[in-house]
Amino acid sequence: MNPNTVPLVIRSWAQVAPIAREAAVLFYGNLFSADPSLKPLFRSQNMEAQGARLMQMIGAAVGKLNDLPTLVPILQQLGHRHADYGVQDAHYATVGGALLKTLGQGLGAAFTPEVEAAWTEVYGVMAKVMMEAAHAPA
Repeated sequence: MNPNTVPLVIRSWAQVAPIAREAAVLFYGNLFSADPSLKPLFRSQNMEAQGARLMQMIGAAVGKLNDLPTLVPILQQLGHRHADYGVQDAHYATVGGALLKTLGQGLGAAFTPEVEAAWTEVYGVMAKVMMEAAHAPA
């Protein structure tokens, strides 16, 4: 990864964290707008709680970006679980698009091309780890 990637993601996430509840609402709105067929994959009827878990998970992952030996097994477990829920490889691109759109909405002018590139890189690496794990024997 580019040496500036992790610091940019960490700093920008610190700006999103205070508006996590609103960011979660934006994210799921963006996700279901991009692909309404994904909604049944979310078994929780309480999307506010689901959003809180999502924001907590993203925050935890961002917090472990400088500790890949800890982060990678967590992402692998998440990839296995997502496969059990019916998540397909193509869904990761949709989620990534919704995440970037949400970050742009939440960060406004602070969502610079450099920040966008950093998030794109980090999400791409995380999604790759999760997809590989989803296809590996449990």
